[in-house]
Amino acid sequence: MTATATPAAPPITDISKSAAYSAKLMGLLGDRDSLEVLRSTPDILAKAIAPHPASVLRKRPFEGKWTPCEIIGHLCDGDFIYGYRVRLVQSQDRPQILPMDQDLWVVGQRYNERDPIELIEQFRALRRITVAMWKNVSPEQLDRVGVHAERGEESLRTMLKMHAGHDLSHIDQFTRYLQAALGK
Repeated sequence: MTATATPAAPPITDISKSAAYSAKLMGLLGDRDSLEVLRSTPDILAKAIAPHPASVLRKRPFEGKWTPCEIIGHLCDGDFIYGYRVRLVQSQDRPQILPMDQDLWVVGQRYNERDPIELIEQFRALRRITVAMWKNVSPEQLDRVGVHAERGEESLRTMLKMHAGHDLSHIDQFTRYLQAALGK
């Protein structure tokens, strides 16, 4: 198999869409403690999936949208991505932060074929590592920035808040999609 070059990140083209996304996540977080949100997400999702069979959690309630299992998988991917990005910004001056195609990652990891209990346990393990990583970011490092290809300059402080807001957004999505999968 031959290696292929990674394409360069596209230039920042739709700042208003990126600003709206960032504002949404920050608004969801509000005054909540980011680390507490990150710590609690696995328990919230584990409690939500416990009474339901895998078939319900793998059901696609809306055409072209994720299943509840895929949402958990996406949160796993998010911890990998944030882990990499935080380390990048901690270690380099103003590094470029590449975007990811979240839909391709969800399909590529075949999250909807996985056992939901095993998937939530994977998320728990990743999240423990992620919370420890965030706790080890020093107050001075929180002001370090990277340049996101879609959103522009972001400090670690902003990334921490967005990570927690991202959880809140997907907890809401998970709840709505699970209700729809149950026919409610």
